[in-house]
Amino acid sequence: MPVTLVQPEGLPDAGVYRHVSVATGSRTVHVAGQVSWDAEGRTVGAGDLAAQVVQCYRNVGTALASVGAGFDDVVRLRVYAVDWTPERMPELLAGIERAAAELGFTPGPPASLIGVAALDVPDHLVEIEATAVLD
Repeated sequence: MPVTLVQPEGLPDAGVYRHVSVATGSRTVHVAGQVSWDAEGRTVGAGDLAAQVVQCYRNVGTALASVGAGFDDVVRLRVYAVDWTPERMPELLAGIERAAAELGFTPGPPASLIGVAALDVPDHLVEIEATAVLD
């Protein structure tokens, strides 16, 4: 596995991610921001942030698998959330936990959460992009 996740001493434990990842592979995979569309382009979980997070992770997983990668190869995630407030964190975390349980991964690579005014269509509440490294 070309990715090592590190939780440095002196930085707070963020719980769902590590602050540092070290990649030693030779191929970099960039997954475009994935929204809560199913394979037919229908929005999954309209109005439900946690359900949309799960679908975004499903789509990230599908994109990674298409090039022989998986969540263990991810070195960085970016999450864009519409009209973000800290009060929405439990719902976001619930979605991450559900996705991790369903897809069989442990949350961990460095991640950024970025609040945005809007995404591509009004029904989408969250978008997740990933960067992975492969041998």
